Amino acid sequence: MTNTYVPDRAMFIFAHPDDIEFSVAGTAAKWARHGCENTYVVITDGNAGSHEPNMTRGQIGHIRREEQAAAAKVAGATHCIFLGYDDGSLEPSLELRKDLVKLIRQHKPNAVVCGDPNMFFRGERLNHPDHRAAARATLDSVFPTCEMRLLYPEFEAEGITPHKVNFVYVSTDQELNHYEDVSESLETKLLALKEHKSQIGDNDYSDRLRERAATVGKQVGLAYAEAFRRFTITPLPQPEEEKSA
Repeated sequence: MTNTYVPDRAMFIFAHPDDIEFSVAGTAAKWARHGCENTYVVITDGNAGSHEPNMTRGQIGHIRREEQAAAAKVAGATHCIFLGYDDGSLEPSLELRKDLVKLIRQHKPNAVVCGDPNMFFRGERLNHPDHRAAARATLDSVFPTCEMRLLYPEFEAEGITPHKVNFVYVSTDQELNHYEDVSESLETKLLALKEHKSQIGDNDYSDRLRERAATVGKQVGLAYAEAFRRFTITPLPQPEEEKSA
């Protein structure tokens, strides 16, 4: 299905700098353009993401944080939060779940966007294990943990109260049921991706990503689209459902 719903607040939770730009930044940029307060949560610093012989983990982590912050600004994100976990060894731990629950309760998103915890392959490529770990931790945080008052009651002393998320958008190619029209925001997505200079180098992924978005869009009669498996956790009141882009 497609619709024109735009959340008031959305949280995009992914493992590495550049994960959002490669996958769902068209949706993020579109929602931001129509008034959504987007929060990016980047769990690791991507601090193993360099093949340069003299690069250290600290150096590449710093570079990638700066690149991600710049990319988030291009796409209109309100917040870009880094949790500082190590790249390449991420696990869906209780520690990570607690960190994510706290952020969800603080920012109170209507929609949470993440990857697919069950995706071992994406097309002809192997999926990074950090991607699966980040997705599983996110889903475990969204439901039921972040809405349960007796879980992490210590947050209430900081004024951080339980929160019910309305929708989860899982970026996947399996069992798709929702398509976001990104025709108006695809070029912004491509500009945001170009901020990740340490990762893309001289490569230009624009044609590849346009082709991917066109292929997805063709399935539902759109010029360009991003696809999701969308879950309704807590239905919105009808007037909110009618809010449109």
